[in-house]
Amino acid sequence: MNWRAMAATGAKTLYPVHKMHGAVLLLLLMFTLLLGMGNSLHSRLLWVGEQTWPNYYLLNPDATEPTCQLEMDVDAEIQKRIDAYKPDPDDLFSSPPNPDAIRTSLERNMALCEQEYALYEQNMANATPALGVFKSVEQGLAKFLLDNIDLTKFLFMAMFAMAAAIAALDADHISLRLPRNRAEWRLSQGTQFVVNGLMVASLYSYLGKLATSPGAETTMSLQYGWAAVFGLFMVINAIRFVNVPSRVKAGKLALSSGLVVPLYCAMGLIAMSYFFLVDGYASGLAIYFGMMSNLSSMFINIGLYVLVGMVLKQTRLPELLLGVIKPFNLPAPMLASVIIFATAFPTAFTGASGIFILAVGGVVYDELRRAGAGRQLSLATTAMSGSLGVVLNPCLLIVVVAALNKEVTTTEMYGWGFWIFIMSATLFSVIVCKTEGNWKPRPAPGAFRESLSRLKPLAPYVIVGAVVILAIWIILGLKFNEYSAPLILPLVMLALVYLDAGKDSREDGESRLQAFWSRSASAASDSAVHIGALLALIGFSICLGGILERSDIVHALFPEHLTSPWIAMMVIVVMLTFIGMVMDPFGAVILVSATIAQPAIQLGIDPLHFWLVCLVAFELGYLSPPVALNHLLTRQVVGETEVLAAERTGSFWHKYERLLLPLAVMGPTLLLVAFIPMLFYAL
Repeated sequence: MNWRAMAATGAKTLYPVHKMHGAVLLLLLMFTLLLGMGNSLHSRLLWVGEQTWPNYYLLNPDATEPTCQLEMDVDAEIQKRIDAYKPDPDDLFSSPPNPDAIRTSLERNMALCEQEYALYEQNMANATPALGVFKSVEQGLAKFLLDNIDLTKFLFMAMFAMAAAIAALDADHISLRLPRNRAEWRLSQGTQFVVNGLMVASLYSYLGKLATSPGAETTMSLQYGWAAVFGLFMVINAIRFVNVPSRVKAGKLALSSGLVVPLYCAMGLIAMSYFFLVDGYASGLAIYFGMMSNLSSMFINIGLYVLVGMVLKQTRLPELLLGVIKPFNLPAPMLASVIIFATAFPTAFTGASGIFILAVGGVVYDELRRAGAGRQLSLATTAMSGSLGVVLNPCLLIVVVAALNKEVTTTEMYGWGFWIFIMSATLFSVIVCKTEGNWKPRPAPGAFRESLSRLKPLAPYVIVGAVVILAIWIILGLKFNEYSAPLILPLVMLALVYLDAGKDSREDGESRLQAFWSRSASAASDSAVHIGALLALIGFSICLGGILERSDIVHALFPEHLTSPWIAMMVIVVMLTFIGMVMDPFGAVILVSATIAQPAIQLGIDPLHFWLVCLVAFELGYLSPPVALNHLLTRQVVGETEVLAAERTGSFWHKYERLLLPLAVMGPTLLLVAFIPMLFYAL
């Protein structure tokens, strides 16, 4: 891969384009998006119905005339019932009817009958064909939503199956390095075959337990589906094991060859070894991976956010935004600082730092290199370009934390998260300017005016985005916030792609609609690779977390005699950073919620403080060896050649700046966030 190719016109992709698969995945994601908007649409239909027909909830176009008796001679009916009474000699408690009780009952029945007739007359007065059609649509939608509550789980399975299959076909699952010869290629594919086979075995073990459980039909259907999915992966791995690409040269395994094994496979092998050999829990892998089905809406949102990031890459927005600051001729250190501040907010809108790096990392790297930044600084800035935005509104990670932990709210976390972002971004700027030197900008004459003129091309994008958000609010009553962002942003970005497909940015002879479809399919194709790789990593991260949940590690770290919140916080900082080093953020949040959060809170650590420390520790972990997930994703977008060509001259700092700079920023930030607040409540 070549980072310079990212600035090319037309559809931009990092991987082989599977247009048909991309189109199917795009349609699948759009269907899940519309299904997610179903409740909002139904609520809007009820509101429209009530505004159009008063008492709409009570109206029934198919109402029939009541059969109750509207008029009655009450006195005659009372006398009739009294005359009809015959004492029962075998009933010790038999007594004649009470006239007053009969009168009260008859009068109440007549009042109810009057209400039924009044409602019937109201129905007849409003029983227009329009009401009948509207009521049929509204109730049909309500019935569809109720009957398909579990449909989201199967849609998630279909999305995962298609995306992970494409990632397996392209050999793009996340690993510490790529295979460099045929032996390493077969090692990677063979390990995937084994892990996928172990998952199938675990699923059938779980199915054996479910077969004896009543009412488990839906769960069994899901497990059969997952078994078919992983069986498909085994077939793909077997084919790729035999058919090695011609570009892969012959060679032998070396000590470092284990690095080519995908991370999800390493997690799966560790988890299954524990479940099989230590815990005697053969179905453990299937049960913990199945937790993804229970949280299917959340993981579908991750897929939608990935699509947002890949669609963003198909527009000129990143280039146009960076073009605004070009007239100021910022030196590399200052440009890196501006990028860190500026990219944090788009990161929040793409859900997580990794997604933003995949979408815009190539452009960020490109601009830094053009400004004269060395490869080490450019790689470090690219890896961190999305890291600081995970604490800002409307980042999905915080929504997940708040959904799993009722002690905190998104408002609180976003509020304090903003100040954590300011602190860490400022620290980055200070360190970069101090270590790089030459940080003072030298703007050309008229730079400010030129910068303002470059804002004009952005105006149509802002207007179109605002119109789409406003239209969704008017039509569905769905306001844009952290909960609706995964549903609204894909529609906004697709509208921007259509806008961007103008004459200046499409191929000769290509219509706007053709350009839009080509770019959308290309974005979905790239999305498939990343969705498959990320969800596989998340799923097996949860399985790995099952070891922590089922073992006594948490009790060992937080023994009953531990009462000091300060010592507990030191343990938490180390443990959360380690979890961030080896696990995906979403899987890590699920793990921490189930294991560490409650013991820490019971030791006196404030819940809000704990989760803010957790997020910062995770970000430090994603930037820290041995895994350093953000660095791996940076390698994917700039190309392994660029990473290997990074400078190895100068001081120790400049030799390893791409690794040391993120640690120098996030390490002190984590310590400050962890211990300074405790001075105010834990002394």
